[in-house]
Amino acid sequence: MNGRRLALALTMGDPAGIGPDLALAIWQNRATLGVPPFLIIADPEMLAERADLLGLQVALIETSPEQAAANFATALPVMPVALARTAIPGTPDEANAGAIIESIRLGVELTSACRTRAVVTNPIAKSVLYASGFGFPGHTEYLAHLATGAAGHPLTPVMLLAGPALRVAPVTIHIPLSQVPQALTTTAIVETGRIMARDLASRFGMPAPRIAISGLNPHAGEDGALGAEDAAVIAPAITELQALGINAFGPLPADTMFHAEARETYDAAICMYHDQALIPAKTLGFHDSVNVTLGLPFIRTSPDHGTAFSLAGKGEARADSLIAALKLAAKMANTEIETSTLQALSRI
Repeated sequence: MNGRRLALALTMGDPAGIGPDLALAIWQNRATLGVPPFLIIADPEMLAERADLLGLQVALIETSPEQAAANFATALPVMPVALARTAIPGTPDEANAGAIIESIRLGVELTSACRTRAVVTNPIAKSVLYASGFGFPGHTEYLAHLATGAAGHPLTPVMLLAGPALRVAPVTIHIPLSQVPQALTTTAIVETGRIMARDLASRFGMPAPRIAISGLNPHAGEDGALGAEDAAVIAPAITELQALGINAFGPLPADTMFHAEARETYDAAICMYHDQALIPAKTLGFHDSVNVTLGLPFIRTSPDHGTAFSLAGKGEARADSLIAALKLAAKMANTEIETSTLQALSRI
């Protein structure tokens, strides 16, 4: 089947959170919003109950992934995954952790098999999954684990926050701040930059992206007076990236990288740890930034917010970020097809 005619795979997320609310509301307003067709992998009974609670008129249809796009105009396509217990909005239940995880696994399986275009993940509560024995720090690491099984070799996931004003990725992700200096290596920075440059070219249509790289310490170390990592670890990584033909530069002081004039000098940025990247990303695009996982053999996006249990079932949650995640996933899939086509033609 033509890849452009396939639906996106949308995971359930935590059923006690706002993920189901947003999916239902987006489908009801699909024509106005111009969202691409998606297949939600979730419990149909939960979706029907949530739609009734929110006063939404949503027809549901259980369908194959291949038929989801064709059905999308008249009904919300669903691939069933049964919950262990009835989901109560705002009350997370670890008994449903298995269904949450299975929804993610199925999304990856369908997309890896080219039965859906990309994976779009609704928010999860990691604490709920940890209580059930989930052995991964978060979504990103679990997706890399699933992809490693398909690829046959270890993969390095890169978490990119993509918004209208900024694209930025941290080198280290879900670790305590005290562990960052020890975890930060030249190799890790080079791998992050290499993956970012490759995926920006193949999935964002940027053949020669400009990549700004932050320092770790205040003032990028101030010539060693405020820390040695900037010169000893980060600068050599930039030299290696440049030797690979990647337009990377830095290390730059993080406190002057994100104002408007500075952002005009690069297409994407790399920071050394989670909050160094996510604070500017969320400040500049809190409602419409998208979490993109680079370095995987399939496209994955996610809204850049959490489960918002306090808003679940109330119809008050904003759908901006999930809408952006759906649209970006479809755009990336189109770009990947076009890039592959051009590469194939160039070899003729």
